[in-house]
Amino acid sequence: MRKPVMAGNWKMYKTAADTTAAIAKLAPLVAGAAHVEVVVCAPFVNLAAAVEAASATNIEIGAQDVFWLKEGAYTGEVSAQMLAAIGCRWVIVGHSERRQYFGETEETVAKKTAAALEAELKPIVCVGERLEQREAGLTEAVLEAQFRGGLAGLTPEQFAGIAIAYEPVWAIGTGKTATPEMAAEAHGFLREQIRARFGAEAAEACRILYGGSVKPDNIKGLMAQPELDGALVGGASLDPASFAAIVNF
Repeated sequence: MRKPVMAGNWKMYKTAADTTAAIAKLAPLVAGAAHVEVVVCAPFVNLAAAVEAASATNIEIGAQDVFWLKEGAYTGEVSAQMLAAIGCRWVIVGHSERRQYFGETEETVAKKTAAALEAELKPIVCVGERLEQREAGLTEAVLEAQFRGGLAGLTPEQFAGIAIAYEPVWAIGTGKTATPEMAAEAHGFLREQIRARFGAEAAEACRILYGGSVKPDNIKGLMAQPELDGALVGGASLDPASFAAIVNF
């Protein structure tokens, strides 16, 4: 049985003080949520505050990106070892905004994923198609290319340590959401890719989250699909009550 993951991606919002306050509000609202893993992915500068605020709770903290080397002359970058040392447990890799604005490629996704795993972080590796790709009937081709380029090179042992987030780019921050059936179809295709590369057991065990305008009013329908193993939540995770309603679907 795959335990769902509800992960909030706070993107470039909140100060350290805001972070502490938000987690203090969120914690009692999700304290009974033993049915899922609860993760908050905060900006780099707020991670220490987030880890401290979540220390006596069932909330785990993640970063939104990571660099693939342990150290060196890479101004502005943060290594997986640095994240692990301050108490991070998760990290988002290959988010569509990183791909769109910062040149993330399948090669960098693969390197970042491997680096995170080496530091014993749990990567949430993002895949998903743009609107024009979906309209051209290329969804499966895009997902296959992203899977092969970013994940297929992992060893079976490495692959067992990751989660995947299917995020159709056209649904992120737009208010548009893939229907539960559309999401389940994409998740099922990804699971077939896993089965072909890593075997049936890995395909059954891998948690595939959905992301893209997830809200309290659509989470129940999404989670009714057996293929969906949780959500990567953007804007709705910024408000503790809203995110708690999603966690407690």
